[in-house]
Amino acid sequence: MSTLPVQLSRRLEALLTQIYPDCPSAALRDEIIAAFWPEGTQMRTRARAPGQSLWSEKDSVVITYGNSVQDGKHKPLDLLHDFLRRYLKDTINGVHILPFFPFTSDDGFAVTDYRQVNSALGDWEDIERISGEFRLMSDLVLNHVSSLSHWFTDYLQGREPFDRFFVEASPSDDLSTVVRPRTAPLLREVETANGTKHVWCTFSHDQVDVDFHNPEVLLEFLRIMRLHIDHGVQIIRLDAVAFIWKELGTSCVHLPETHAIVRLMRLLCDYAIDPVVLITETNVPNAENLSYFGNRNEAHMIYNFSLPPLLLHALLSGSARHLNHWLMRMPPAQHGCAYLNFSASHDGIGVRGAEGLLSGEELGEMIGAVTEFGGLVSMRALPDGSQKPYEMNITFFDACKGTIAGGEDALQFDRFICSQTIVMALEGVPAFYIHSLLGTPNDHEGVAKTEVNRAINRHRWDYPQLRELLEDDTTIHARTLNALKERIAIRTAHSPFNPNATQFTMQLGDDIFGVWRQSRDRSQSIFAMHNVTDRAVDVPLTSINLIDGEAWWDILTGQRIDAAAPSLHFAPYQCRWISNRP
Repeated sequence: MSTLPVQLSRRLEALLTQIYPDCPSAALRDEIIAAFWPEGTQMRTRARAPGQSLWSEKDSVVITYGNSVQDGKHKPLDLLHDFLRRYLKDTINGVHILPFFPFTSDDGFAVTDYRQVNSALGDWEDIERISGEFRLMSDLVLNHVSSLSHWFTDYLQGREPFDRFFVEASPSDDLSTVVRPRTAPLLREVETANGTKHVWCTFSHDQVDVDFHNPEVLLEFLRIMRLHIDHGVQIIRLDAVAFIWKELGTSCVHLPETHAIVRLMRLLCDYAIDPVVLITETNVPNAENLSYFGNRNEAHMIYNFSLPPLLLHALLSGSARHLNHWLMRMPPAQHGCAYLNFSASHDGIGVRGAEGLLSGEELGEMIGAVTEFGGLVSMRALPDGSQKPYEMNITFFDACKGTIAGGEDALQFDRFICSQTIVMALEGVPAFYIHSLLGTPNDHEGVAKTEVNRAINRHRWDYPQLRELLEDDTTIHARTLNALKERIAIRTAHSPFNPNATQFTMQLGDDIFGVWRQSRDRSQSIFAMHNVTDRAVDVPLTSINLIDGEAWWDILTGQRIDAAAPSLHFAPYQCRWISNRP
């Protein structure tokens, strides 16, 4: 390795002094450099400048498990590769493969070995083949590991260095202020070579929290990051990152050391030869989520967690009032940063992002409709021992079955396509869960089999059956995939949809959700408007301010728009992207 850049050295030492004030920062700095840049690995001489954009309007992501398609004969990662190439190659250029490592529970998020690919899925060669054609995102599950991992079994046996790898506490400690995303008891009693201990389990007793107070834990995760980057990972998702630092007497979420660790990882990524994007997964209220941009020095991207519940509420209530109000107050992503926009993920539709944005009554009405449409609700524990809704477990496709007021209706497809079109129109990079792309219904059989609510949205498709369905253009699955691919392709062809292009929220009343997007060179404008109601709506063209003398088109349909007409007609859930370029 060449001489360490002075700026990198200084910034690393400053961060380490904040995180580990009792450790010699220079010595720990050298260990970090060796972990992330082992011998023979090159680094940049200067940090990659924020202005060097890492994304464009061409970028979008599909979120999938490694075995979302299977046939019982071939490796699931081979089948996934075939699915991506066959159906998405010319439309979506990124893929987030949810944890593809050996695991014991939580569908991959209780990892036993970060250095291996789950043999039931394939191997590193399969991962590298996919990363050679698609921009690959992988999970760094850094808050906890499986209770059956060798890290934890070595801890139980008192073996170094793992005897200091896990967070311990006492049942007598005051843990009343700890923020919990689950309802299970926080502490788990275990017998170790050093006696009875109580280990911290934020999520489940099979997911034991590691102790970042020990710098060896950080070093180990940096080595894992390097390994994943070397195997083709370009986007690293920091799973459950908000919880990684614990201090008794605090909420144990979003602590200053947590943000400093994210800044340290961002710093290392900015000096990596190949571009590496860091994205934080923090399913928390909006202001807390936004904090992970830092001062352009933490996450490159953050999940837009308020979008899914507000989007669904707009479509089920027939009013974009809260969606409009939220977006008007959302800051543009800082220079060199971007939002990741999505409607649903493998976890369902979280509701924490709607805290302070929807009233308890409005949230309750939406949850009532979702349960009417076959959905379930998962809870989280509050400090006083009570419980509160944490997420709605349902496929987003089935969440669009009807409305709060009217129940199920015949507009599910149109309502759903409208939801995904809104995701595409917003500032940021759009991400689509595979079951949204495929119009997958609720998997109640999966819930009955696993007794896990989230299984309702984690269907495993029989690949030959899925291919038959997708080859028949009349099936709901083919119609959904084809409609979304067509709109994604339109989006990628227009520079106003660059993730950092100008965006303003349009004032069109509660029936229409609209944003104005303008290309960074100001040559093209797009008025992206979406009827969130189950009835026809006419919008006066005077409220859109189409410039006289210019030609305007609805680029979703190719229709020429007469700027002198009195109004623009919207069918129920119709979307119109009006542009001065076809």
